[in-house]
Amino acid sequence: MSENENARHTLKGTYYQSMDVKGRMTFPAKLREIIGERFIVTRGSDGCLFVYSKEDFELRAEKIRNLPMSQARNFQRVFMANASEVEADKQGRILIPPALRTLAGLDKEIVVTGVSDRCEIWDKQKWEDFNNSVDLGALMDALEGLDF
Repeated sequence: MSENENARHTLKGTYYQSMDVKGRMTFPAKLREIIGERFIVTRGSDGCLFVYSKEDFELRAEKIRNLPMSQARNFQRVFMANASEVEADKQGRILIPPALRTLAGLDKEIVVTGVSDRCEIWDKQKWEDFNNSVDLGALMDALEGLDF
């Protein structure tokens, strides 16, 4: 893949969305262009949900299957058991399953972010709290020497 193709397939951006009482939300069109109209939503880290294209999810599932059970069993349970395939309707809306909405504390105001190879779905307040907690100095120190 050329550098331009890599850049085109990098998920990026922050999108503020609303969720209705049934758990439907519009998934940003710019992100759907990259991951497709059918994709996988699963439990993420730091209180968010991870969103992967079906292909990227299957690659990760294969890596997980190849890990020794002693190392991977809890991750398998969390990552795979909570995974759900969703499909955007004609309005670009997806339905977040109730169990995943509960895990991520999603209500009305949510944020969808593109994070390189995946998207994340956050409760708006959790997203703001996370951003306020990041120490940019420590982050820059961690990047030192990585040719960033």
